[in-house]
Amino acid sequence: MDLTGLVVDAILSAAADAVVATDREGIIRVWNPGAERIFGYHAGEALGQSLDLIIPERLRARHWEGFRHVIATGESHYGAGDLLSVPGIRKDGQRISLEFTIVPLKDGRGAMWGLAAVMRDVTSRFEEIRGLKNKLAEATAPPSPH
Repeated sequence: MDLTGLVVDAILSAAADAVVATDREGIIRVWNPGAERIFGYHAGEALGQSLDLIIPERLRARHWEGFRHVIATGESHYGAGDLLSVPGIRKDGQRISLEFTIVPLKDGRGAMWGLAAVMRDVTSRFEEIRGLKNKLAEATAPPSPH
C-alpha cells in the first residue's frame, strides 16, 4: 500500500465524522466508524443499502432529484466545501441534524462514479441555538395586556 492509501485508511478509521460514499445508484459503498457512531448502523448493515437508510422519508424525493442531477452533470448547486444542513435519521428512528460536504467521485476518465459525503451530527448545537432564539423572542416580545 502506498502512502496515500495509508493516509486514506487512517482518516476513514479515525474520523469522528461520518464518511459515506455511494455509487451512481446511491448504494452505500463506504461506511466508516464515524458513520456507525452517528447513525447507529454497523458497516455490515449499511454497506450495499440505499442512502434511504439515513434520509427521512419526507425528504427522499428532493434528495434523489439533487443526487441524480449531480451524477448526471458532475456539478452541484453548492460550491466546493460548502456546508449543507439537513436532517437525518438514525437506526433507532431518532431524527438528527447534520452538516455535511459532498465530493464527486470521478474515475480516471472524469466520468462520475458516485458521491462521498463527510457528515457531522450537530443536533445538540442546533437545539441550543433554537432554545436561545426562543428565549430572545420571549425577552423582546411586547408585554401582553392584562
